[in-house]
Amino acid sequence: MVTTRTDEIAAGLSRTRERISAAAAAAGRHPEDVHLVVVTKFFPASDVRILADLGVTEVGENRHQEAAAKAAECADLGLRWHYIGGLQSNKAAAVAGYADVVESVDRSSLLPRLSRGAEERGQDVDVLLQVSLDPPGRAGRAGADPGDVPALAAEVVATERLRLRGLMAVAPLGEDPDPAFARLARIREEFLVEHPEATVLSAGMSGDLEQAILHGATHVRVGSAVLGQRPTVK
Repeated sequence: MVTTRTDEIAAGLSRTRERISAAAAAAGRHPEDVHLVVVTKFFPASDVRILADLGVTEVGENRHQEAAAKAAECADLGLRWHYIGGLQSNKAAAVAGYADVVESVDRSSLLPRLSRGAEERGQDVDVLLQVSLDPPGRAGRAGADPGDVPALAAEVVATERLRLRGLMAVAPLGEDPDPAFARLARIREEFLVEHPEATVLSAGMSGDLEQAILHGATHVRVGSAVLGQRPTVK
């Protein structure tokens, strides 16, 4: 029997949704409170169309050029596009031209440019603050220092066309994700005191979504578990 690409994606999607449901149940949460964002980096627009046919409504990308082209090609699908990669200041306005959610805001210099792009598009952009869970000084560290989050959040609130929706984080490489996500939960608890409406917590990927859900993730960003191994040549 020939297995089609639709069959492969449907199987990966089913397994991932079962993992989310089981993790939510183990954490005493409702599965519908955890949203799946399928990360389509390096996968073709045809896969995005299959995902949409299978009921996926939120997709994530982390490279601007690829994301812009894919969002344009799939504009008829009514998907919610998340930009989850590191964001260069000179690309911020362009990203706001197609992204419904920008998850990787980690510094105030991005805000005026995101605002300008959102204004040109004529649509507000949801913003998540990326919080670093890495120790200070680690090479390749991405995200805002937890101590800088309150001031950055206040700046987002004060910026036109941007809506503060919550936090995003990535577990440090080579570290047990459970204590890292426990730290994130404590950061979020303090954050919600000042911004009770900004309830989104985007955390957890293919390898650690269970731990993220245990510690309160409302959105998990999953690529390979749904779509398979990413193409290595791009």
